[in-house]
Amino acid sequence: MKISNLFTLALIAGFGFTSCDEDTPAAPTTTPDTSFEKKEMLDDDGNVVETIITINDFGKGTGTTTLTADKTWVLEGMVFVNEGQTLTIDPGTVIKGKSGQGENASALVVARGAKVMAEGTASLPIIMTSESDQTRRALDGTLENQGNLPATVSGLWGGLIVLGYADITASTETRAIEGIPTSETRGLYGGSDDSDNSGVYQYISIRHGGTDIGAGNEINGFTLGGVGKGTAINHIEIIANADDGIEFFGGNARVKNLLVAYCGDDAIDYDEGYKGFVQYALVFEPGDRGGEHDGGPSDCEDCMAYATPVFGNVTSIGKGGSRAVTFRDNAGGQYHNSIMYNYAKGIDIEDLTAGEDSRARLEAGDLKWMNNIHWDLAGNDATMQVVTGGDNPDEDLLGHTNVQGNQVVNPMIVKGVATSVEAQTGTWPAGLDAWFDTPNYKGAFDPNGSSTWISGWTLTDQADIL
Repeated sequence: MKISNLFTLALIAGFGFTSCDEDTPAAPTTTPDTSFEKKEMLDDDGNVVETIITINDFGKGTGTTTLTADKTWVLEGMVFVNEGQTLTIDPGTVIKGKSGQGENASALVVARGAKVMAEGTASLPIIMTSESDQTRRALDGTLENQGNLPATVSGLWGGLIVLGYADITASTETRAIEGIPTSETRGLYGGSDDSDNSGVYQYISIRHGGTDIGAGNEINGFTLGGVGKGTAINHIEIIANADDGIEFFGGNARVKNLLVAYCGDDAIDYDEGYKGFVQYALVFEPGDRGGEHDGGPSDCEDCMAYATPVFGNVTSIGKGGSRAVTFRDNAGGQYHNSIMYNYAKGIDIEDLTAGEDSRARLEAGDLKWMNNIHWDLAGNDATMQVVTGGDNPDEDLLGHTNVQGNQVVNPMIVKGVATSVEAQTGTWPAGLDAWFDTPNYKGAFDPNGSSTWISGWTLTDQADIL
């Protein structure tokens, strides 16, 4: 294969590129905004087999435009969707990030007041990966070179960052998101609109990200800062990210069908008063905790309002180390009908000798751990299933008013699906938001289903990892 000599550099947002034999470029279909550099890959017979468009932000964002599945889109550094802009990403589109550290790190960043309409499908997922990943769409729409990189390779580019105007718990109404230089004002998040809408994100596979921007500060696979409940998020895979898989900084984003696998740090992290919902989540072999749950930032740990998200139907599979879940720094939160499997420790609830802590949230009913299955946590030592931590010695909390219905039993997991009798009998709590489904089983997958919701579209499934 050889590269065509056709390189078209134009400050356009509508991608009105010319063919080789045209004398003048076609008019852009939207207002000029951003640089898009085109190159074509040809086979030995001169046929175009791939069109690659490199996007450079130049401070103006992407503009209101569409990324189509018939091209491969490459991010050159931080590419923003600016306030007032809407970026549409067609089903099946492949987006790649260039390698680079520090200020040269690449990521797609959705600023406050911007929207991304990324509506992939089970048959045509949107893939966000590294430029070194050879995955691409052929001209007939089929996916070629799927998963040529090892499933555990990470840190090759940045990730996806979405910022909104929803409330955060911090000493200031807005903050600069981690992973972006603080000098970039488009990296701010937070506000007072909990119904804020940053668009639609569905059937997206985010792979091999988490590059370091300096001083050990890596980009999460999927970062949500102050994202509101008006944003639709479902069927998301984050695989092989060098840092956390997904992290919520405040806001109240709601996510269904979330898969986090082979990430270097925590799988699911929240901070700064996150109050959203998550249902149907599969965590597989995180580098550290399955869930790291914090209340406020380090300069405002006692600030209100406290984090009170609700999780349902989580299956979290460790690799024998670290902890399943930690609640600390005033974090509340609820887990229902979930499964924790194969961690060195179970669930820690920080209990300090002075000041506010997550133990206080437990006593106030802001923290609940209900109707979950534990297996191979600390060798199935019952006193290590749900315990306090922090300044005070471990105290077994099984049987506490807000720690009820939990079982120490083998869920009999087969390819991520829990098949035990206990897992097939879930008790859904009354009074939760109508956004939640009310399944009668525990864990991320229906044990009576003919397939799982990760089937077909995820790299985890294609690589037969589970």
